Amino acid sequence: MKRLYLTSAVSFVAKDIAKHIGKVKGLKLAFINTPAELEKKDLEWQDDDRNSLVEVGFDIFDYTITDKTKEQIKNDLSVADVIYISGGNQFYLLEKIQQTDCADVIRDYVAKGKIYIGTSAGSMIAGGNQLCGYRPDLMKGVGKLKDYQGLGLVDFIVFPHWGSKDFEEKYFGFRLKHSYTEKDKVILLTNYQYVKVEGDMYRVIDIRD
Repeated sequence: MKRLYLTSAVSFVAKDIAKHIGKVKGLKLAFINTPAELEKKDLEWQDDDRNSLVEVGFDIFDYTITDKTKEQIKNDLSVADVIYISGGNQFYLLEKIQQTDCADVIRDYVAKGKIYIGTSAGSMIAGGNQLCGYRPDLMKGVGKLKDYQGLGLVDFIVFPHWGSKDFEEKYFGFRLKHSYTEKDKVILLTNYQYVKVEGDMYRVIDIRD
């Protein structure tokens, strides 16, 4: 049974996720930081996310899929109990997924029971049509993509950081106008919420409830 925890910012909700998983102490977590590789500064949020996962008991190793082969990624992630994909730029991440042809590796591991945790871009990429979350500024530094299909682990797209002042202009300036269609299922998540997925069932959990 697949298990996913899709967040806006895992640092806000890691403790609650750990309660739902159960015993997390010693679980080996691959911290895939590929989406943030274009960001050269202001990565304090990533440190906060990593530290929150360490604090609840995960045994973390940092990892990137960039410049890896499909076989390398398959072997490297085979030792992980949890696949975590960080925040950052989901289109840069998609480019690297396409270059390494590793989408089916991640899908297979999740299908076989490895836990998937996403933050922001890592949550968005778990869905299908990434064009739903398109913003022109995210394409800077991203090469030509074969298509805009994400991992397809869920049948919806997460829009993270809903209600955050830092993201208000990014949503109302472009993304909402672009995504205002009947084609895609969208879940708006605040930093205090996450989507818990078990098999084909999912629900939004708010840690303030």
